[in-house]
Amino acid sequence: MHDQLDIEWLGRMDYGAAWDLQKELVASRTADPALPHKLLLLEHPPTYTLGRSGDEANLLLDEQARAACGVSLYRVDRGGDITYHGPGQLVAYPILHLERLYGRGIGRVRRYVCDLEEVLIRTLAAFNIPARRVDGLRGVWVAERDELNKIAAIGVHVNRSGVSSHGIALNAATDLSYFQGIVPCGIADHGVTSMSAYLGHAVTVEDVLPVYSQVFSDHFGLTTQQEGMQYAHR
Repeated sequence: MHDQLDIEWLGRMDYGAAWDLQKELVASRTADPALPHKLLLLEHPPTYTLGRSGDEANLLLDEQARAACGVSLYRVDRGGDITYHGPGQLVAYPILHLERLYGRGIGRVRRYVCDLEEVLIRTLAAFNIPARRVDGLRGVWVAERDELNKIAAIGVHVNRSGVSSHGIALNAATDLSYFQGIVPCGIADHGVTSMSAYLGHAVTVEDVLPVYSQVFSDHFGLTTQQEGMQYAHR
């Protein structure tokens, strides 16, 4: 019998509120490992987040400049460096029991991150976007005009009980100009792109939601009850 995955669409939510919600869900699943896996899907207002290994030098805008642009800043406990979240970007926060998915073996976090990349690659393939991994770099990438650009970022946290938080950010129709205020993921040699920019026509978060949800549940072998998919603003 497959494990259950509850999926919830939160609409546009402030980053701090979403982080608090993740902490609540992680705490409840740490206390009761029998609870279903959870997948939060949402957008954020313009926000920069700096991960555990983040370098402050990769944040190019000072506090005054960020205020003028209406961008918040959070220092968070996920892996990775600095990234941007904003409207037109599908953000997914899987709250998963990794031991139930992978067992107790060493390397489950690495396997989990690779699976998150694979879900993104398959989701993008459904839109005829040939995305791929790149050796030595996390996230998912596409080639455009002889350039290698990141289309989706990944940064996760796994607690001592093996419960995951944070996750992925897929640029659907993201305003890419906000990435000029940072060195995205600390990588200066490559740019960023979106599904809309790559295809030359608008692809909304709402277009991507059902595809990503289905690919995610299929890839992880999880059963999703229809009533668990709450695609309405919370």
